[in-house]
Amino acid sequence: MNFDQARFFMIEQQIRPWDVLDPEILALLESTPRHLYVPESQHKLAYSDLEIPIGEGEFMLSPKIEAKILQAIDLDPQDRVLEVGTGVGYLTRLISQLAQQVTSVEWYASIAEQAKANLTSIDNVTVHQGDASQDWPDGESYDAILITGAITSIPKAYYDKLTLGGRLLAFVGQTPAISATLVTRISDEEWIEESLFETDVAPLHSLQIRPNSFQF
Repeated sequence: MNFDQARFFMIEQQIRPWDVLDPEILALLESTPRHLYVPESQHKLAYSDLEIPIGEGEFMLSPKIEAKILQAIDLDPQDRVLEVGTGVGYLTRLISQLAQQVTSVEWYASIAEQAKANLTSIDNVTVHQGDASQDWPDGESYDAILITGAITSIPKAYYDKLTLGGRLLAFVGQTPAISATLVTRISDEEWIEESLFETDVAPLHSLQIRPNSFQF
């Protein structure tokens, strides 16, 4: 299989038609071989428009969703990022090339180990294993937070972890009506929320534990 050609078609037939036109994002997708991050048995599907199973009942986001959220969260080179739901590390790798530092948390130990192996050469990423469905109580603030699985509401703790001007992107709702939601902190006590697009993605781990949502 010609993976370079498959990656080209992924960008031209999936990514661009979803209005992902940021040249930096497109160049990043072109230069990062996605098939090296999926299980070997799934290599031929790495550039397909689908969610690929990665074990433990978990799935990778589809390529167009990954590209869309990267464009929406608009990372800067000095940003510190928290990713909730590492998966096998492909999206983490993309984020690491756009930001200064990435802290990523994966619930499943077996998947976290896969991610660590895939990211072993990346010096600005730290992968933790644990449950960050309600909070990741590290005492840190972040310029961007990305929650990669569907949740029914955004935990208040994550609003509070944003720096001023910080952005949070989460998938909020229940299948099949899930909204990609962007939250921006505009003051110590104010956040604005925008629904970007409707989609249907796999739930975040520990979904049975419902965090307290933040009400505007």
